[in-house]
Amino acid sequence: MCSYAEHSGYFQKKKLFLKDAEKCKKANKTMLFYDSNTGKPLYEAPKGRGWDEFLRESRAHGWPSFRDPEVIWDDVRCLKNGEAVSMAGTHLGH
Repeated sequence: MCSYAEHSGYFQKKKLFLKDAEKCKKANKTMLFYDSNTGKPLYEAPKGRGWDEFLRESRAHGWPSFRDPEVIWDDVRCLKNGEAVSMAGTHLGH
């Protein structure tokens, strides 16, 4: 399997993501984010904040930005060096 890391701002160019986010926002629902290698859910957002805050913070960081309550900890770990990885080893960020 191959995986890759997107460059900062990549998600903002994906109109389908932004369109789906708008649908979830209007329906007052959260969105699941999945491991690109296993298909397991890793994040459910927004939780504990609204869509506007989630998208504003994500834009500021350059990619979707998750807080602890949004992490599905059954399949995510933070290493001692600060790197977040899925249990399958997929790099998720720092």
